[in-house]
Amino acid sequence: MKPVGRTGPVGRVGADEGPALPADPAGRGLGWLPPLVLLIGIAVLDWNTTGEFRIISWIVLVPGIAAALCGVIGTAVFAALSLATYVFVDGAWPHQYQTGLPDFILVALGGVLAVLACAVRVRGQRRMLHMRDVAETTRRTVLRPLPPGWGGLDHAAVYLAADAVARVGGDFYDIQPGPHGTRVLIGDVQGKGLGAVEAAAALLGTFREAGYHEPALATVAERLEVRMLRHVRYRAAVGRDEGDRFATAVLIGFPLEPAGAELVIEVVNFGHEPSLIVSSDGVRSLPPGDGLPLGLSELTLGGDALPSVARVRLGAGETLLLVTDGVTEARDADGVFFPLRERVAEAVADDPRTAEPPRLVAFVRDGTLRHCGGHLADDTTVFAVRAVQADQRG
Repeated sequence: MKPVGRTGPVGRVGADEGPALPADPAGRGLGWLPPLVLLIGIAVLDWNTTGEFRIISWIVLVPGIAAALCGVIGTAVFAALSLATYVFVDGAWPHQYQTGLPDFILVALGGVLAVLACAVRVRGQRRMLHMRDVAETTRRTVLRPLPPGWGGLDHAAVYLAADAVARVGGDFYDIQPGPHGTRVLIGDVQGKGLGAVEAAAALLGTFREAGYHEPALATVAERLEVRMLRHVRYRAAVGRDEGDRFATAVLIGFPLEPAGAELVIEVVNFGHEPSLIVSSDGVRSLPPGDGLPLGLSELTLGGDALPSVARVRLGAGETLLLVTDGVTEARDADGVFFPLRERVAEAVADDPRTAEPPRLVAFVRDGTLRHCGGHLADDTTVFAVRAVQADQRG
């Protein structure tokens, strides 16, 4: 997937970065410099002051600063240096001006406490780094990296997690090529937390198998619906019933070979956000969904009603823009929703190259963040796909 934006896996950008943790909790690098400068500064200043104003006891601050910036060994070294410097500088003064044993005990005790505090900090940072690695691995498992040109599609995506700690949520998307064409899926599980992540992982697993093996897109859609129902029943059986959990989604099928300059795609919309078709000529919408979200089919009279399969013609160079409600429901300070279609139409009119998937995803991402002031109320996914032209396939 083509890189778009700041950080995270290739092609995905996390707005969930929060305060950066040090890459090395042991404190290697230049963390030793501030406490060293403070140590030397206090010693020099005390050496040049009068006997009535001694500041050498301030050296107890040095191991405290080191505890925040250095590793345990580094903090212990600064604690020892501080104590030795105190003894040397204080002993150089005449007896009547020496601070004596009380401040010696203060500096020694401060050094011990600083080392203990540093050990607690380093342990906590290592645990946090481990949890961040677990979250990143989970995200890569749910939202696997997609290679360039995967399934004969140019594609780019950005995922912005509203939860800065979890770094992963209920939004999902994928591309699955197979013997019956390439299938594309984007969706949003209702709710937040690990329950939403589990549901997203279950749906993606089913999509990757059914999207490859099933010849009819309607069958893939049926498999997704059944999987969502089974997942909800399983959660209830193990005592983790979360009510009527459901997922909105758009399932798209691309044919193996386009017929001439145009290709006909199949679309199944499970109550998801309206998708756009973007090109240098303007913006138009895919047909609206006529079915319920995944997991709610049992609410219908027949109990098995699924959305119909719509067929849409795509011209050469037209890009599908698929988003979750984190984009369309982003609000500004006045509570106004982000006008996605209008903004995209203006951008394409100004620069037709905006219709290219990487540029389009970057534009929508930046526009969404500007509109809401960087405060996302929900997980946000922007996904753009376009069929690779025959002369680009090599």
